[in-house]
Amino acid sequence: MKVMIWNVNGLRACAEKGFLAWMRKRKPDVLGLQEVRATPDQVPEELLAQKGWHRFWNPAARPGYSGVGLWSKTEPLSLATSLGRPEFDAEGRLQIAEFPDFVFFNTYFPNGKGKDRDNSRVGFKLEFYAALFEAAAAWQRRGKAVLIGGDFNTAHQNHDLENWKTNRKTSGFLPEECAWIDRYLAAGFCDPFREARPGESGHYTWWSQRMGARERNVGWRIDYFLLSADARARVKKTWHEPEVAGSDHCPVGIELISSSSS
Repeated sequence: MKVMIWNVNGLRACAEKGFLAWMRKRKPDVLGLQEVRATPDQVPEELLAQKGWHRFWNPAARPGYSGVGLWSKTEPLSLATSLGRPEFDAEGRLQIAEFPDFVFFNTYFPNGKGKDRDNSRVGFKLEFYAALFEAAAAWQRRGKAVLIGGDFNTAHQNHDLENWKTNRKTSGFLPEECAWIDRYLAAGFCDPFREARPGESGHYTWWSQRMGARERNVGWRIDYFLLSADARARVKKTWHEPEVAGSDHCPVGIELISSSSS
């Protein structure tokens, strides 16, 4: 089972930059998209014409903002989009898809920056982290393996961003934001990409579109998977695709062996 995530920074724009060619080459079994910024009727027809997929959308109430999408070769047993908080649900940040082997949280965590590029939405962001943590724990109590994947909008440790010394007071690397990743890990979740590459820098998933940041690999690792312990045992491999340039984020993948094979 190949599960992939990609913040496409506007699906319509990404479709013009090779999204379908990438899909045909990579052939994911489950794909979680973040920052779709489109309602289903606005998605290019050529994307909807692709056969063999179940597609689900959770757009934000505000046009052209946020939104997540799920593409899956297997229809989920169930699908939810709510954390029980209207202020979160209105922003279209979540899909919880139940499959036989696991539950996949396709997630676009809030950015802590406000309209004035200050840190005014950090509190909102941390509350979202807490609510999603409780939702994941509820699935674990039901005996389900949990995969949380998407744009976390937080670089966890120093080696997860190039300029960590100058970003200590920037949302995305604030101590209180990083502490929430620590809480997930302390509760038994793992970061399989980082476990396979402990302490290595240079593995980024988002780059500013200014000053040639991507070409110089001056980026942040903010897109990743956190897996519950029972899912962790089934990890075959995990990777980034920084060479894929359809967005300012790159795709991230994980391959799992099935529970019947583990």
